Amino acid sequence: MYKIMTVCTGNICRSPTGEFLLKDAAKKAGLDVEVTSSGISDEEHGNPIDRRAAKVLNELNINTSAHRAQQFTVSQLDAQDLILAMDLNHYRALMRMASTDEQRKKIHLMREFDPEVADQEHDSLGIYDPWYGGQEDFYTTFDMIKNAVPGVIDHVKKEIED
Repeated sequence: MYKIMTVCTGNICRSPTGEFLLKDAAKKAGLDVEVTSSGISDEEHGNPIDRRAAKVLNELNINTSAHRAQQFTVSQLDAQDLILAMDLNHYRALMRMASTDEQRKKIHLMREFDPEVADQEHDSLGIYDPWYGGQEDFYTTFDMIKNAVPGVIDHVKKEIED
């Protein structure tokens, strides 16, 4: 089974949104994929998804009630096939944790897979943190994540075929 993990700061907004959207897309594509999420920080450990992020996903009939925030651990670098950082600071933190080239090859910014922005400079591919904003910010973040999902699914299909 191919394993994907999305990573943000506290694992209550961006990474669970990515997790749930990727799970839905993988299921629709008939892929044998496990998708999980985590945060670089443990400050939200055990907390549910942010109510504003849940609202956006619930509008798509995606049930988020089982989500509980967890912190990314170094052991997950080997356990995952693909690690998707939501923003540059997450990407850099993950790269610092990686001790081998094999681990580093697994780490990507999620928006690297969005064909509309993938050719932009790497440092501009972060996904906006909606936590400090209002509900409209969660829709903006949702769109950024949603636009990368098809590219991630295409990448996974190629990886599984190889």
